[in-house]
This record gives sequence, structure tokens and C-alpha cells, in this order.
Amino acid sequence: MIQLTNRQARQFLLLKHGLLGEYQFTGKQGVLDFVRQVGCIQYDPIDVCGKNAELALQSRIKGFTKSMLDELLYKDRSLVDYPDKNLAIIPLEDWPYFERYRQAARQHAVRYPEMEALTEQVRAHIQDHGAVSSDDLKLDGNFAWQSAIHWSGGNNASRSVLEQMYSTGELIIHHKKGTRKYYDIAEKYIQPNLLNAPEPLPDELEHYKWRVLRRIGAVGLLWNRASDAWLNIWGLKTEQRNEVFRQLLHEDRIVAVTVEQIKDMLYCRAEDLPLIEAVLQNPAPEFRCELIAPLDNMMWDRKLINKLFGFDYTWEIYTPAIKRKFGYYVLPLLFGESLIGRAEVIAERKTGTLAVKNIWYENGVKQTKQLRSALDDCFHRFALFNGCETISTKLL
Repeated sequence: MIQLTNRQARQFLLLKHGLLGEYQFTGKQGVLDFVRQVGCIQYDPIDVCGKNAELALQSRIKGFTKSMLDELLYKDRSLVDYPDKNLAIIPLEDWPYFERYRQAARQHAVRYPEMEALTEQVRAHIQDHGAVSSDDLKLDGNFAWQSAIHWSGGNNASRSVLEQMYSTGELIIHHKKGTRKYYDIAEKYIQPNLLNAPEPLPDELEHYKWRVLRRIGAVGLLWNRASDAWLNIWGLKTEQRNEVFRQLLHEDRIVAVTVEQIKDMLYCRAEDLPLIEAVLQNPAPEFRCELIAPLDNMMWDRKLINKLFGFDYTWEIYTPAIKRKFGYYVLPLLFGESLIGRAEVIAERKTGTLAVKNIWYENGVKQTKQLRSALDDCFHRFALFNGCETISTKLL
């Protein structure tokens, strides 16, 4: 068992995510390395100042541009869109581990017999015309469909058939234009040894262990309790989770960590012990200022973030406007080892302007010269990331 102070636990988490001190990840290879390290990054199509996956990467990857992620997904095919923690982006080599979900989607198809003929039409259309979106494909049908593996559904026959074929793995997302998804036949882009690989962990408990270990690695530190970090791991109830943690501890694949003022035991992956050793040496890394994605891996368990950082964050995008405390799309603001507040930033692309609408600082944050300089650098990098030439703010 390892004992950490609250500050050491924060440092470990930030070092794990490449958010403290010098950048640990650089360029397109850095993007791929980070996604492989965390297993998946969450996808959300809303684009106020960058989509969530892009926001998660821009805070960690030196020199990151949105085209890097696009190339890794749709040119290099090193990454692939597929549900993991909800809608996500995963390394292509992890494709076989989700075969049980594709199989569930295939079994789910028997509920919709009217899809069989429409599926043949989609295959023929793609054969003749290439990648297709639901807006370009007009299929007749009147049935309500719901995905077996994520929350997509509705009465649009074209979208339903494409999404169903995507769920089973017959189609993959070929590319996106804004929020519009274009689909193509998966076997054109995924090598047969991956596409047709059998389930690597057919035993359910072994699969749970793989998923839980992966999620601990995605966040850095986690506890054995209910958490949004476990979302979309089917059937992982308290009993199963307890057994998974017991076995992972017995196998020395995770390590128990106690943190001052936190009563619950936390756990990290055994392979991250060198980072623990690093923070025990009392490092004094240079401070960086970064805007953090609302669905960032580090933020998946917001109760844990509150315990470690004293920062209470709610993504208010689905909160009725009258009940919002801050705003529609507000990003946590990291400075050094602390989450010092949150910022509302909008990329006004028609004018090429990054508008910093507001910054809400946490109590006790002093707006020093060092902080103002770091904020200025952060927003200039963020403007470049969003293709904005000017910054509009009266706050700095």
C-alpha cells in the first residue's frame, strides 16, 4: 500500500495525463501515444471551441492540430470511432476486445426484420457510390429503432440502418463533415486479422478485468465505488466490480493508494508506479496553464476531482439555462497543480476571433503576474488551435 498526500496525488494524476511541467507528448505520434495510454477518449460532436476529443488532446499534445486526429482516424486508420466510454475514439488494435458488443448488436437485429432488405440496399449503394451519410441515402421504412450498444435511435430509416450496420462492425465511420458521419465497408480499412479476430477474452470476468484496468489507466487513480468512469461496461455491478478489484490486486496489476483526507482507498495501475516514485521525490515542475475538456479523461469521476482538487465541476450543457451557475459550455482551467476556475470561450469562426467571455476563479486564487502571463500564453495557443487570428477579452 502506498501513502500519498493530497498534493502528491494531484501531482501524480497530472503527470499521468501529461498536464504538469514540460509536454510529454508531441505531434501526431504524441496523439497516438496518449490515446494508447488511456485506452479511449470520449467523443462529443458539439463544437463551441473545439470538439471534446480535440480539446482533450490540445491540452496535452505539443503542437496539436485538429488535422492530426483526423489523419489518425481517417487516413492512417490507427484510431477508430467506436463506443467505449459512451461514444469514443479507440486504438484500432483494441477492436477485437469489443467483439461481444458487435455480436450483441447482430443478435439485436432480429427485432427489426424490416432492416434485412434495407441493409442489402445500403451494401449495393456503397458498392456503387462509396462512403455515404444518412442525408445522401434515402431508404423507405417506418419503424422505431434503438441501438443495442449506445443511445442512438429514432424513426429515420436511413440513419437507423447505417447505425445498425456500424454497431455490428460491418460499417465504420469513413470520415466526418462537421457532425455528419459518412460510412463505408469496414473490411476495406481494417486488416482481416483484426476485423475477424475472435473475442480475446471470452470469459466474462476476464473481460471485466481488462475493461476495469483500462479505465483505471484512463483516469490514473480510481476507487472501487460507483463512478461515471465505469459507464458502458455492461453488467459491471458492485459484486462483479468487487471481484475484479480483488483479483487485480492479487495479480499485482493494481496497487492500493491511500490519500490524506480521503476515506476510500484509491488504486493505480502497477505500471504507473514509476510516476508515484517521481512525485515522492517532491518535484517542482514548471507551471502550465491549460483549458481542460468537459469530458476529459481526468474529469470522468468528478467526485474524485472534488476530493483531490477541491473543484466542483458540472458540465451545464444539458442544464436549463435558468438553472446554470456558469454557462452553456464552460471549461475547467488548470494552472500548475490546481484547477483555479473555469472559462467560457467561444471560437467565432466567421471573424476569426477567440472570444473569452468570462473567467470564474475559485475562492482564494490570486491573479498574480505569473498567472496573467500563463493565461495569456494559454489563450494564444488556444486561439491558434481554433484557427483564430485575434483574441477578444477584457479579462486579462
